[in-house]
Amino acid sequence: MNYLILIILCAAIIIYSVVTYIYQQRIMKTLTEEEFRAGYRKAQLIDVREPKEYEGGHILGARNIPLSQLKHRKAEIRPDKPVYIYCQNNVRSGRAAQTLRKNGCREIYNLKGGFKQWNGKIKKKG
Repeated sequence: MNYLILIILCAAIIIYSVVTYIYQQRIMKTLTEEEFRAGYRKAQLIDVREPKEYEGGHILGARNIPLSQLKHRKAEIRPDKPVYIYCQNNVRSGRAAQTLRKNGCREIYNLKGGFKQWNGKIKKKG
């Protein structure tokens, strides 16, 4: 009986994860670095990584609004303008897109592969 409960629980977690991933992919458009670079200067560029990661290097012109602070800082992002987001490797970007969508943002773009795949200009603090 315990194994059945465990199997059902694991299946529920997997189904939830898959549904969430599909939803995230529907609400944000993932762009190659070339596509991302072509549009982010005319949009709001948001780095959703934590401050230490941001200070270690970020895309030139990006504002740091960490995923952990996004709900509290949502007023800083205009829903009527495109939003270009990135994190380290795309995990947090999906969750950020869900929060942005709830705040009325409809044009959400994500950097494919995240900051780890970025080859353009970066800025470091210090």
